[in-house]
Amino acid sequence: MKLSRVLIAGTSSGSGKTTAVSALLALLLRRSIEVFAYKCGPDYIDPMFHRAVSGVPCANLDPFFCDEDLLRAQLCRASGARLALIEGAMGYYDGAGKDGTAYSTFTVAKATRSPVILTVDAGGAAASLLATIEGFLRFVPESRIAGVLFNRATKGQYAMLKRWVNEHFGGKVIPVGYIPRLPEDCRIPQRHLGLVTAAEITDLAAKIEKIADICAETVDTDAILSLADLAPEIDCQPPRTPRFASVRLAVARDNAFCFYYDDTLRLFSEMGAELCFFSPLSDEPLPKDCDGLLLGGGYPELYADTLAKNLRAKESVRAAVCAGMPTIAECGGFQYLGVELAGKKMCGALPHVSFDTGKLVRFGYITLTAKHGGLLGGAGTVLPAHEFHYFDSSACGDAFTAQKPSGRAWDCGILTETLYAGYPHLYLPASLSAAECFYQKCLRYKEDRI
Repeated sequence: MKLSRVLIAGTSSGSGKTTAVSALLALLLRRSIEVFAYKCGPDYIDPMFHRAVSGVPCANLDPFFCDEDLLRAQLCRASGARLALIEGAMGYYDGAGKDGTAYSTFTVAKATRSPVILTVDAGGAAASLLATIEGFLRFVPESRIAGVLFNRATKGQYAMLKRWVNEHFGGKVIPVGYIPRLPEDCRIPQRHLGLVTAAEITDLAAKIEKIADICAETVDTDAILSLADLAPEIDCQPPRTPRFASVRLAVARDNAFCFYYDDTLRLFSEMGAELCFFSPLSDEPLPKDCDGLLLGGGYPELYADTLAKNLRAKESVRAAVCAGMPTIAECGGFQYLGVELAGKKMCGALPHVSFDTGKLVRFGYITLTAKHGGLLGGAGTVLPAHEFHYFDSSACGDAFTAQKPSGRAWDCGILTETLYAGYPHLYLPASLSAAECFYQKCLRYKEDRI
């Protein structure tokens, strides 16, 4: 299949990838160019920006969750769009494993055979930037880096850098423009899990439009499209999604519970589920006649006071979980089910207390192996997962063995016939049997309810 695509990578976190991709999305949409956006890795927040900025579809491309076939199948969802625009994660080669590059943005570029534009922070440097680019080109064979975009550069500095890049690399790497230092009112604030979410920035659209206005004069969009058009054809075999009778899934979604993989929600929809969204922050109870519950992660600790006061929502969730409604509660959702969060009373469906540790507790990819059967499958069920949190809980569970790629292992998670709860986030399109098992439990719950 022919699919124009380009991956915007960076030399490190904070090099300007999200700003570049957000500006490009806005500029392309001004030209009525149909785009499908992707984010490398397990990140939730950057895809929210892609959707909020442009309304374009967005999905994750994660090489830990997905093998190469599934990565390519996910990318092929953009068929029919003029361009698939992929945002990298961290530095281009940053990953895991013995050499540190496994599951990196480079892994995605290699598996999908995508041309790469390297975003390089030009602040406080000049000719040394050529050495940086040279190092990224030489670090691995066939780096796939075809272009370079400079961040925090001036007009005069870029004119010089453009000439040097053309002379030094002889067309091997194409300069595609620069992003100048942005005014304060264009900057996107951050917090402990990265950027604040898109929904929390009231003037986000105006910020991005202003950034796009600036970048319209400094970024060569035509050159980027030309590089994307050089991408070779891509082969994929989409996985077969099982279809079942319909169920209604209650999905908590608001500023407190906003970390969901769209691919997981789409998977349940394709299986036959009707997704019924509700907001614990607005004190909304579960929608009527639901057969399953999803409590995603997010920032419930920032809204603990409001969540504690919203008795109707808390009691509705507690009653459903205690009555055996099939429930997946990840990270923030797991904390919400406990007795207390940051000293405020939560649902009380589980006996743990969650508290701020003031530091990153557990971070990165893990593989979960179930010690016994339950909601997501039998004993020995293996699930790829991801953790990233500053809060911890007094009883994180011991139903799974969690193991990092480095080999470090610990126990975690709560698993019963009707409940999965814990800090690890799951990506269920990579665990179809677990998704199917959950769905079947929802069907049985529906039969008993009717």
